[in-house]
Amino acid sequence: MNNEIYNQTTNRLTLRKLKKQDCSFILELVNSEGWIKFIGDRNVHTESDSLKYIENILNKDKVKYLVVTFKDKTQIGIITLIKRDYLEFYDIGFAFLPSYINNGYAFEASKVVLSYIVKSTDFRAILAVTVPANKSSIKLIEKLGLIFYKTDIQENEELSVYKVDLDKL
Repeated sequence: MNNEIYNQTTNRLTLRKLKKQDCSFILELVNSEGWIKFIGDRNVHTESDSLKYIENILNKDKVKYLVVTFKDKTQIGIITLIKRDYLEFYDIGFAFLPSYINNGYAFEASKVVLSYIVKSTDFRAILAVTVPANKSSIKLIEKLGLIFYKTDIQENEELSVYKVDLDKL
């Protein structure tokens, strides 16, 4: 997957690569109620912690974080593509600041990323992983065309794994 993935746009949004300068935004996002509840505490509590968190992401070849912004560059969320060791395909994820949830932004941004993957990669499928209690995430995952695939246990936590074969999109 090349760097073109980071240059996606929609009518309302721009998606770009995560940068070290995104420290304040990432600090706010990873400490938001939804992130803590459904993704988990990443122990990122200062700008310095945030910078280390971002540097760690940027140093991993199989982890892509796309910052979702409005055209005026206001940061509102992220779309992730991560190849996890315990999964056979990349997993798409999303997280948005609370004030930007339920406005269609996550769907719009995720859809453009999935479209890019279909056109520009040789991926056969995409997964999405969430905890069963995250009903709004599951609703979005299913709206994107993924269907329940299996239950997985990681670090004593039950995860719901959804899948779509890319030839079905």
